[in-house]
Amino acid sequence: MAAAVLTLAACSGSDTASTATSSTPVPAPAPMSSPAAAGNAGSSGDGVTTAADVFGDACKLVPTSGEGSVGGMIDDPVATAAGNNPLLTKLVAAVGKAGLVDTLNSQPAITVFAPADDAFKALGDEAFNALAADPAKLAPILKYHVVGKRYDAKGLVAAGTLPTLDSAGGDLKIGGTADAPTVNGNPVLCGNIPTKNATVFVIGKVLTPGANKS
Repeated sequence: MAAAVLTLAACSGSDTASTATSSTPVPAPAPMSSPAAAGNAGSSGDGVTTAADVFGDACKLVPTSGEGSVGGMIDDPVATAAGNNPLLTKLVAAVGKAGLVDTLNSQPAITVFAPADDAFKALGDEAFNALAADPAKLAPILKYHVVGKRYDAKGLVAAGTLPTLDSAGGDLKIGGTADAPTVNGNPVLCGNIPTKNATVFVIGKVLTPGANKS
């Protein structure tokens, strides 16, 4: 049963399967007043961001201090930085199971679309555990969430289409605006989070490799 659910949720040609069990992957808090206004969604366009560039309602769920905060994540490479953020515990566990910690931490400049914990919970425990137990299937899915160049929100929208580290999975499609970008039609919940080697965009859905392939 686990294999069937897993295939439906994580390996189909449509992202809609990954959230079939949850209509609200991440809570929608009140509009954020700090650390940045929505109009400051990466002014440089070069991919390098600071705490002042962070935007999105879900950023209110990020700690305001400590290593898991926006300011605290900037000193560590992305896999290490994400390990301190309470929104991303399941992603970090999956990255470890797939053996990708060193791969992500060693990249000089990348963009990571990071599914929040509720995005993985939407797959169901059975499917998630089956996926975590099979690194050969898990690694390509996670690599599909990583772009081998560093973008801020402005740069994402300008690029429009982005290849990922999963070369067989097809490209990511970026839409929306720099203040409210989408990836494969899914809104960014908290964007422009800086780490030492990456810019992170928290999303509410696990993306499906092959979803944009003709």
